[in-house]
Amino acid sequence: MDREALKKQACAKVDAMSDALISASHAIHAKPELAFQEHFAHELLTDRVEEAGLPVERGACGLDTAFVSAFGDKGVEVGILSEYDALPGIGHACGHNIIATTGLGASLALAKLGAALPGRVRYLGTPAEEAGGGKEIMAQAGAFDGLDTAMMVHPAGINLVTMPSVAMNEVRVTFTGKAAHASAMPFAGINALDALVSAYQSIAQLRQHIRQNERIHGIFNEAGLAPNIVPDRAVGTFYVRAADGIALAELKTRVKNCFEAGALASGCDVEIQWALGDYLEIKDCWPLAERYKANAESLGRSFFPLEKIPTTGAGSTDMGNVSHRVPSIHPMIACAPPHVVIHNPEFAKYAGSETGDAAVLDGAKALAMTAIDVMTDDQLLKDARDQFNETADLSAQAVAQAWHGDGDAALGGCGCC
Repeated sequence: MDREALKKQACAKVDAMSDALISASHAIHAKPELAFQEHFAHELLTDRVEEAGLPVERGACGLDTAFVSAFGDKGVEVGILSEYDALPGIGHACGHNIIATTGLGASLALAKLGAALPGRVRYLGTPAEEAGGGKEIMAQAGAFDGLDTAMMVHPAGINLVTMPSVAMNEVRVTFTGKAAHASAMPFAGINALDALVSAYQSIAQLRQHIRQNERIHGIFNEAGLAPNIVPDRAVGTFYVRAADGIALAELKTRVKNCFEAGALASGCDVEIQWALGDYLEIKDCWPLAERYKANAESLGRSFFPLEKIPTTGAGSTDMGNVSHRVPSIHPMIACAPPHVVIHNPEFAKYAGSETGDAAVLDGAKALAMTAIDVMTDDQLLKDARDQFNETADLSAQAVAQAWHGDGDAALGGCGCC
């Protein structure tokens, strides 16, 4: 069977599953679960995989809500990813119910090609994108090793070939001093709030001397108990962002110096706790992205010019961490009007609406077609590999710097909010 016939057949398989896919999307949308707690979505998706007669490893990579299903006999191996965690307070305002079911639909459609499937598929359920960096944790366990390409699609207000992104990490700083009566015996105290304020002021001064595409922003979580007690504990949380993982590592060192300066100036002790992993910027695989675009356009989707997106309009995703290990794409599919932004309660409504349902089906078809392209087009695969290898050394350096084995899994997130 030729490539175009296979793609038509895969699209027909998605159409045949449309009611089931939309039902799954609505069910996940109606039961939003936070990072690492996506037990309902995990159960639903893995049940659907097993019902299709496919193997699945539940609780993969040491994460209760991750899974991996691999099928196909030989050839190019394509990774297809689902996300399914929600946001605190506003549910699926990032539309991960759509990401979950586009990945499911594409994977099952390819599986239903049976012996005609021209390659191998590794369908990965990746929890904790909004917080915790689930994909980096899975990568540390080898989940993406050996893949030829990886792909997923993310809902938005417009169709884009990729998501503009930056690298980021989250850090929690805790200063410990000594309590005393603030009026009677202030000389006996060591003021942890002074340490945090000094650190914050140092960061404010540092902002004058960082690149235009770098950001440092934070809040005070704890700043004392009462005005008449010298604060013996102060806690702040900060996001640090840069254009890429290499620049992020440099900026993190400068921020760390600000924290240590606050501690030194005040006489406090300081604990600096980074997230387990940096969220790396997406390393776009343009040959694959352009092929995805052509497939989505064949379904009637029109794309907003990427060059018209403001350079400041960038978030972060742990799919970036995958993209520095294997040629990857992370296109955006419209499920809402252009003026409705993600991480907004109104977006959550659209993610569970008819336009969200259309994104589920079109996204599944476009991913399945792109997977077939890379499985059957040797030149496409070569172009993807060649582009990836041009900066492979930098990617390896970014990956090596991104993991903090002593980090806190409760920290870190996509940074979109």
